[in-house]
Amino acid sequence: MIRGIDVSAYQSSSYATDGLSFVFIKATEGRSYINPKLAAQTKRARDAGLVVGFYHFLWPGNLSAQADYFVSKAPEKAGDILAVDWETTSEGTHASNAEKDLFIRKLKEKRPNNPVILYANRNYWLNVDTTSYAGDGLWIADYVTAGKPRIQAKWRFHQYTDNPLDKNVANFSSKAALREWAENA
Repeated sequence: MIRGIDVSAYQSSSYATDGLSFVFIKATEGRSYINPKLAAQTKRARDAGLVVGFYHFLWPGNLSAQADYFVSKAPEKAGDILAVDWETTSEGTHASNAEKDLFIRKLKEKRPNNPVILYANRNYWLNVDTTSYAGDGLWIADYVTAGKPRIQAKWRFHQYTDNPLDKNVANFSSKAALREWAENA
């Protein structure tokens, strides 16, 4: 397995990259929020030679507008990974299964040269999800031993802690293997 992190506006634009193979960067949320550190955090990842992913925090409703907003703000480069962050919003709501699935499909249409994956915590995957549709792969959050999420489904990425920041492993043998998957998924 290889190691990576995910960052948002809460993290520095000069985050440590030693020992990392990938980074996911929050790009957008809903139809109006953009990470003010997106450009600097992306530059940091690219300068370090990391495989880069961008994620959108999905809100219920207006899926076409959200998809358009995300792809208009997330840098477009073949081989970058796009992720849909599906969890409870600050208002206590969440996108439905149908909305989540449709959003993933819309992203795949709009960005055919980028794999699209689903980020969900263990509770969402086991108790909220009814379709098991995760696009090109599942990024599961379960704060247990790295690489041992408590699910039966095949996963690509595992977020195993948020202390002191969100740390992840990927089920690939090397950064080159991840890059090859991301370029051909």
